[in-house]
Amino acid sequence: MDVLISGAGIAGPALAHWLRHFGFSPVVVVERAPSLRDGGQAVDFRGEAHLSVLRRMGVLDAVLAAQTTPRDMVFRGVDGRERARLPASFTAGDVEILRGDLSRLLYELTASDVEYVFGDWITSLHDDGDGVDVTFAHGAPRRFDFVIGADGMRSGVRRLVFPQYRPKFQGYYFAIWDAEGDDRDLTCSPGVLTSPGWLMYKSPVPPDLMPDEVVAKGVYFDSISQVRMPTVSSGRVTLIGDAGYGSTLGGMGTGLAVVSAYVLAGEMAAGGDAFARYEALIGPYARGSQGNPGPFLAPGSRLGMWVRDRMFALLPKMPMFARMDLRAATAITLPEYATVR
Repeated sequence: MDVLISGAGIAGPALAHWLRHFGFSPVVVVERAPSLRDGGQAVDFRGEAHLSVLRRMGVLDAVLAAQTTPRDMVFRGVDGRERARLPASFTAGDVEILRGDLSRLLYELTASDVEYVFGDWITSLHDDGDGVDVTFAHGAPRRFDFVIGADGMRSGVRRLVFPQYRPKFQGYYFAIWDAEGDDRDLTCSPGVLTSPGWLMYKSPVPPDLMPDEVVAKGVYFDSISQVRMPTVSSGRVTLIGDAGYGSTLGGMGTGLAVVSAYVLAGEMAAGGDAFARYEALIGPYARGSQGNPGPFLAPGSRLGMWVRDRMFALLPKMPMFARMDLRAATAITLPEYATVR
């Protein structure tokens, strides 16, 4: 069966791997960017559910080989004095890797038997019940058995199929860019947090119709938002990762992407009402991982900053807080699926 995936970030290539593993062919990944996006911040995996999927994919050793060294996040006032410190043990999970390194690793894992199309995107979808007719901005129209939106918080597939659902603004914006210096050495004032290559700030002004995140001259800028929908599937189209369950800077989006890819491909291979079973498994798991880091990292008042600083000071003495993230990351029992290929 023909499957089209929109998005070559993390969820898209991970899903492509599992679809080929379960015998789907051809699998096509279309990506709006002209090439893989290198760089980006560190992402992490935590708990056995995340690590088990990486192990089953055969990439855990490669991820471990490319992992970064976790570091504490140091919060300083505008006078340069240290106010608080967020321990690396709280933020980094079991293994941390640069997003660009992970993206390239997954691309190289799948490039030999998956068709990648860069610099193009879906402009229309027509699902007639037996298949989906797809038009593209540049390429010729094609027909697929299934279409999967793995194209992030600003998903084009979601806009086409579910135009009534947009990411819900959480009151903060952030920007990331390449810069010299320690991006874990942060300067803070009420509602603002910044470091070399990183900025978060509180704003009451919601984003206007933002068709895509802003990526220009090495700068990535977006709102902190969440995607919450009663369903992420319609007919032969469904959403995965941030496209369906996104939470900007929520902390577990990358692990959710690889777990969701395994479950979605496995359920599709099992046949029947695959998308409904996928949503029943992944929906509660994904919603348990959603959060808004803005008030936690950049409170909007001096009192809020004082409370944050005191809380951070207590974290090493209260391991239960670290276990909260671990519980959310492991709150799923991975099904076993029969391998076709």
